[in-house]
Amino acid sequence: MERKSVLHPAEFLLPAEGVDLTAWSVVACDQFTSEESYWKELAAFVGDKPSALHIILPEIYLGEKDRLAPAAAAKMKEYIDTGVLKKTPAGLILTIRRTPYCTRRIGLVGAIDLEAYEYAAGSRALVRATEGTIAARIPPRLEIRKQAPAEFPHIMILYDDETRSINEALYEARGKFPKIYDFDLNMGGGHLEGYFISDCEEILAKFASLASKERSLQKYGDGAPFLFAVGDGNHSLATAKEHWNLIKKSLGEKERETHPARYCLAEIVNVYDEGIRFEPIHRFVSGVDKAAFERGAEALEGAAFTFAEGKNHAGKDSLPASIAAADRYIEDYIAVHGGKVDYVHGDENLRALVAADKTASGICFAPMEKSELFAYVSKHGALPKKTFSMGEGVEKRYYLEGKSIQ
Repeated sequence: MERKSVLHPAEFLLPAEGVDLTAWSVVACDQFTSEESYWKELAAFVGDKPSALHIILPEIYLGEKDRLAPAAAAKMKEYIDTGVLKKTPAGLILTIRRTPYCTRRIGLVGAIDLEAYEYAAGSRALVRATEGTIAARIPPRLEIRKQAPAEFPHIMILYDDETRSINEALYEARGKFPKIYDFDLNMGGGHLEGYFISDCEEILAKFASLASKERSLQKYGDGAPFLFAVGDGNHSLATAKEHWNLIKKSLGEKERETHPARYCLAEIVNVYDEGIRFEPIHRFVSGVDKAAFERGAEALEGAAFTFAEGKNHAGKDSLPASIAAADRYIEDYIAVHGGKVDYVHGDENLRALVAADKTASGICFAPMEKSELFAYVSKHGALPKKTFSMGEGVEKRYYLEGKSIQ
């Protein structure tokens, strides 16, 4: 039986000629959630210029969504209606990203069929979550998505190709494709260039060849085909899935095939790309009795982690088991004693936050080996929530491309 494609070309919404792309493109909304100074500095830099900052809701302000989300949706519609955003023909976009931490990361932006994605624990879908999904994080995001005429996602999805035969081959042939952007990113994000690809059939066929039962059985010991693993933006993709589940109830079979909300934009990256580094996500616990909290954490037998100040808690448990144990302890402690937990990227960021707050503690984890990801998820299912991040905060995907969802 012919397998339907999971990755599809998209009609992108891109800033029109003359829009300052350095002001337009901003970092993913789920970054710097404990650093309001970042977002204030960004807002000052952008000012009144057309910018993705005006059409997203940074998660640090999620508590103000009832005020900010309608304004973002209205601004998005304004940008579309007034020509600030222009629609491209159907295609894919090859992206090349340089950051302060890597010289090159190759991505391919296209539309993922949400019918091929499941985020539930134990999923055997072609597109799977790599970490536990926090159900409570979906409803507020769903409210925002329902109001928006288009999406501008920060999702990055990984594929497992040790032969480096798709993105890397496109990079070598990039001179054949029209260059559609080439600019510096703001706030230390590095540089981004993009090439438009209109002839996509061979690319789609190569991805389809990775999604065979035989290949999955040989590589992962499981015959359920496994093509894409969500690296960044799992909750955004889960929200898109739930939005589509609601919409499709009122559609006929033919309408379901082509409705724009069925497809969600994402950047596809080879897990073996040199620009992909798995960085740990640390736990920042504030509003607690620091000494009492850390005494309790030290009693976690087997768990391996380090406190922010450098004290090591040696343990023999695996990284996922250590994270799960620490998360259970944090949840139980907060339930009894109060406090709150945030998830922080970067050792230095965590140490700075802890040093500035006498009621705070930080728990650091080791990075996961990226070569283990697909085999682990195939065998065990999703990792604990917030197990790893792909790079530092400034390396996260910046918003640029959009797509209609209505």
